[in-house]
Amino acid sequence: MNRAQAERIYGMRELTRILTLTPRRTAQLRRLGLLRGDTGYTFRDLLALRAAGALLDAGAGVRQIRQALEALRSRNPGLEQPLAEVRLVLEGGRLLAQSDRVKFEPRTGQTVLDLDTPSLEEVAAATLVTGLVRPMAPPVEQAEMWFERASEWDTDPAQWEDAIGAYQRVVAIDPTYAAAWNNLGLLLHRMGRYDEAQVAYGAALEQDGHCCEAVYNLGSLAEDRSDLEEAVRCYRRALGMSPDYADAHFNLAGVLSRLGRAADAVAHWQRYLDLDAGSPWARIARAHLEVLDPPGGQLE
Repeated sequence: MNRAQAERIYGMRELTRILTLTPRRTAQLRRLGLLRGDTGYTFRDLLALRAAGALLDAGAGVRQIRQALEALRSRNPGLEQPLAEVRLVLEGGRLLAQSDRVKFEPRTGQTVLDLDTPSLEEVAAATLVTGLVRPMAPPVEQAEMWFERASEWDTDPAQWEDAIGAYQRVVAIDPTYAAAWNNLGLLLHRMGRYDEAQVAYGAALEQDGHCCEAVYNLGSLAEDRSDLEEAVRCYRRALGMSPDYADAHFNLAGVLSRLGRAADAVAHWQRYLDLDAGSPWARIARAHLEVLDPPGGQLE
């Protein structure tokens, strides 16, 4: 039996059980690009997910890990799954790659020497002599800290204002942080601040032209503003970026139904069920299908 035949494939439910994934951890792994759908995960993917979880538990930020992975892929294009092939360790707030007992900085490739850690007394003495003080956290770490804090707050409506303030601090520190712009837009959207939400979603797309979540959210915003044709355009654009985006199929089917385009709607309801048949929303999709395309019925 060859390797391709013997290799086991894991589904999302198995990963959730094996790795004890919480909604927050799932979101972090999606931002790292390690979770991409419901099926198709190999044992190597499982190892990478486990390694990423360990780094996050140790205090590494999502952006910090993502930058290290991008650097490793750039330096060695042959790496298929860096987290499964290269050991990353967090030391003193820095994420280092380790190979053959040698540690190096992923972005520069510079070797890091393991120097003896001075005693507390020596550090204190040096501080008195030189006037050294504890350095402030680098901007990237500050942005990640505020993003993590905002992510905790944005699940509680009572803390939405605090979450908005935190996301605004993230983009003030790092205006290129697309995920923060998108999440900021989502909160503003929920609070009915539509114009501000549209600006935030647009900023997310300016920083990351492939941010399909921002395009999807623009479609939802257009729906809320009763601009159904714009909603269709946005949902189709999101599906062009990510054809298996289940929520986009669901929302697009609903808008097409409202526009009287039954045949197009049926195709997207059916595709949604292919992708997410076990969710509570699947019952809604099936109910729509029974109305639009009953057994033995014929669409016009």
